[in-house]
Amino acid sequence: MIEITNVSLAYGQRTVLRDISLTLSERRIAIVGANGSGKSSFARLLNGLLLPSEGTVKVDGLDTRSHGKDVRRKVGFVFQNPDNQIVFPVVEEDLAFGMKNLGFTKDTIAAKTTEILTRYDMLDLREHPAHLLSGGQKQLLAISGVLVMDPAYVVLDEPTTLLDLRNKRRITRAIDALDQTVIIASHDLDLLGDYDRVIVFDEGGIVADDVPGKAIPFYVNRMS
Repeated sequence: MIEITNVSLAYGQRTVLRDISLTLSERRIAIVGANGSGKSSFARLLNGLLLPSEGTVKVDGLDTRSHGKDVRRKVGFVFQNPDNQIVFPVVEEDLAFGMKNLGFTKDTIAAKTTEILTRYDMLDLREHPAHLLSGGQKQLLAISGVLVMDPAYVVLDEPTTLLDLRNKRRITRAIDALDQTVIIASHDLDLLGDYDRVIVFDEGGIVADDVPGKAIPFYVNRMS
């Protein structure tokens, strides 16, 4: 469970989130809103990439301010642009990086690398240059780099925005198949019809919080 209590967030004199209080416990949660609405900043609060200016964010009882490392172990974050997440030049080296930092053994790293690449039909790309992957393969590598760390939650920020239709469908299937709790910030409303909950942000506040069949039409009408 993720608990957000009286959270505000400001960059200098600009307030981007105002007095947000929520409990996130559903298995599939979507965050929608126009550019500048605060949804991406909110997503980054959930694993401590950003810390609130006021209020608290707790993940399974752990405060992001005082237990940041433990929170980031629990909450994996996938960026919109995978090039911002892929740090090593070879696929298997990139996957191994986080696991080495956590002290995984060589055998465990090798086994988990094989398992995740097999899952996404990328095993033959194990020694491939990461920067030469297709857009969809890069996004799968970014997701894989999060999953090998065994998080309980996966937060994704606009994971399909930069992809063509074929790769968007591939990434959508990968997200749908995740066992973890998924929290996704997205403009792609077609992804969200089967989600448990959709939270609509506008001008730094929550203006709707409901099932997709109610929250999405509200958002579309508000944006028209």
